Amino acid sequence: MRYSTGAALAALMVVAAVEPSMAQTAPAPAAQQPAPKGSAAGALNPAAEEAPQRTGPAPQFRMSDGIIATVNDRIITGFDLRQRMLVIMAMSQLQPTEENIAAIQQQALNDLIEQHLQAAEIAKFEQLKIPDQEVDAEIADMARQAGASAPNFIAFLEQGGISIAPFREQIRTEIGWRELVGGRFRDRARVTKGQVDQAMRQITESATKPQYLIGEIYLEAARVGGMQEAMGGAQQLVQQMIQGAPFMAVARQFSAAPSAARGGDAGWVVQGTVQPALQSVMDTLEPGQLSNPIPVEGGVYILYMRDKRSGASTSMVQMKQVMIELPENADAAQVTAATQRLEALRGQLTCDNILTRARSEQGLMGADLGESDVADLLPQFQQVARSAEVGTISTAVRTPLGVHLLAVCGRRLGGPEAPSAQQVESRLQNQNYAMLGRRYLRDLRADALIEIKE
Repeated sequence: MRYSTGAALAALMVVAAVEPSMAQTAPAPAAQQPAPKGSAAGALNPAAEEAPQRTGPAPQFRMSDGIIATVNDRIITGFDLRQRMLVIMAMSQLQPTEENIAAIQQQALNDLIEQHLQAAEIAKFEQLKIPDQEVDAEIADMARQAGASAPNFIAFLEQGGISIAPFREQIRTEIGWRELVGGRFRDRARVTKGQVDQAMRQITESATKPQYLIGEIYLEAARVGGMQEAMGGAQQLVQQMIQGAPFMAVARQFSAAPSAARGGDAGWVVQGTVQPALQSVMDTLEPGQLSNPIPVEGGVYILYMRDKRSGASTSMVQMKQVMIELPENADAAQVTAATQRLEALRGQLTCDNILTRARSEQGLMGADLGESDVADLLPQFQQVARSAEVGTISTAVRTPLGVHLLAVCGRRLGGPEAPSAQQVESRLQNQNYAMLGRRYLRDLRADALIEIKE
């Protein structure tokens, strides 16, 4: 990969006309702004996520329509770059200002470079020709998400100065890239039952810890020109979102995290499972607050605290038992004899055979206790239900009904917010696809001849 030294595309673009309302709300230049105090930058208006996109005259730019960059044998013109910037601003609802225009431009250039690399790779596969009907369906889905009909959505884009033909090609490439990554890495992205079970155990084990419903935006320093540029760009995004730009729309356009496709939705995050720099900010943010930029190794995060909770209160457990019935007033010798008999049997038992063994021996009773809320179990059973590892058999437990061995055969979170195994599997698989797709694109970029013109 080769870049022309000292290339300064920002000099090619100047905001020639900005709406008066935009000028009134534009933040002061970064050099004049006071240093951020504390973790929180301000509160966001959740209604902005559902609000209709703003309309208005297209921002006007003066830019040469000559060649801005080349990607192998493909060119990127000033017109291409201007169009992609208009798409980013329309989709994120960012207002162009002197402070953020360079960051929007850099994002647009990176997007175009990657689109050319993706399109060239897609073209190698005859079966990846994406018909117009799929592009139409994707645009219709985008319109539904924006609360508009497809014709009105197209009209909105055109009103913003966006040419529909290159926009359709952008969508066509995005569809083709998803299919290429999905087909190429299907086997490698597959999630095993063991991985799902492990993830479910981790979710359950962390159920009592504080949890945070997080939105995230991650700016990768290497992609935006360095750490200083990432911090500056993040600060501008924070200011725009405080002024009303929807968090989800900004995340979709700018974030390099896998959650970008979901509008930055990182879901419920458990205390202690993220980097210390992020954890310290999450501990201080209140619901509705947006963080200041958080530098980490390799980039910068912006966090949006949607909600907090102290931990899930419901834990479900699947148990089976084998028991010897004894009355509550049985003497010590009877209890000892029953305990010794069950302890001698315990090492031979599993969740799969415990009921069969109980039915095959005289004096033993077996029962499948099904799935229960731990809080609803007998007090003597609750300690086993909470602490024993899944798949293990407890030591003998005495209750007023007799002496028991308990098999803990499953455990999960309960309640309406508890994820199912299918949801966990889907999330893990999507994470794998996102990671493999980024690596694929990074390799293509490393092997490409990319020149930015002076």
